[in-house]
Amino acid sequence: MFAVAGLLLACACSSSRPVPSASNAPDAGMQQVPATGMEGCVLYADGRKTGTVPRQVPELSGLAASQRHPGIFWGHNDSNNAFELFALDEAGAVKATLTLTGADPRDIEDVAVGPCEPGQKATCVFLADTGDNFERRKEVRLFRLPEPETLADATLPVEALPFTYVDGAHDTESLIIDARSGRIAVLTKTRASLGDLYAVEGLKPGGSGKATKLGTLRVPEDVDRLTTGASLHPSGERLLVRTYTRVWEVRKPGAKRLEDLIQAQVVEVPGASQAQAEAITFLQDGRGYLLGSEFTGEPLVRVDCR
Repeated sequence: MFAVAGLLLACACSSSRPVPSASNAPDAGMQQVPATGMEGCVLYADGRKTGTVPRQVPELSGLAASQRHPGIFWGHNDSNNAFELFALDEAGAVKATLTLTGADPRDIEDVAVGPCEPGQKATCVFLADTGDNFERRKEVRLFRLPEPETLADATLPVEALPFTYVDGAHDTESLIIDARSGRIAVLTKTRASLGDLYAVEGLKPGGSGKATKLGTLRVPEDVDRLTTGASLHPSGERLLVRTYTRVWEVRKPGAKRLEDLIQAQVVEVPGASQAQAEAITFLQDGRGYLLGSEFTGEPLVRVDCR
């Protein structure tokens, strides 16, 4: 498994189609751990195909459930594509294409939806221009735009929110927003663990926010690593973490802050057989999740409560 994962990281691109792992089939012989005393599913059902990745998003790298439009997911391409944001349904139909202006992205790796500012009810879409395969970028950025009121093709400006890591550069493909507080975090992509969780604070246009390490997430016996996507449950008590081969859920009943997820229970949950597995998001109500993949025609897979 690690040899395959290492090869994928070394490529760090979508120029060739990796072979999906058979062990990543939905619920492939896996004994689930019940999530008792928590919001959301106690147990997950096997994933089911709902559609396919559309041709407009040939390098689908991130998904996030809209908070304004039921059944809609915001998706985007990886690097070397037009600066666009797509409103998709679970079948892969493109309901709107947003052409974005005001910045020149380098490597957008994930998307999340949350309060535009802490304490605000208005929601924004945040794009993480945080890919850094060789860990050389002195500064990375989030792009922010208000969630559109209507679903229609449009050209919209973004605000660039730059930040730096206090301990040096990191490669990051996972963006996390706590809908309760508006706090923002990123989870690094590393061979050493499931990733280091960093709180990102002091973000403002033209400024320079700081990312400070909160701790490290690990799976039992360190059997997996190289995180490609993440999504925080609306309750803040559960965090989905995706790697090239599996899906994990970090669970902490009663979690009030992002810090509470460190040293929490980490269990495997159903995944999907997809080439270049990178996109994951909880559904809007938190009762299940959607899995996406790079490459046009790859399946979109929805996992619901059992």
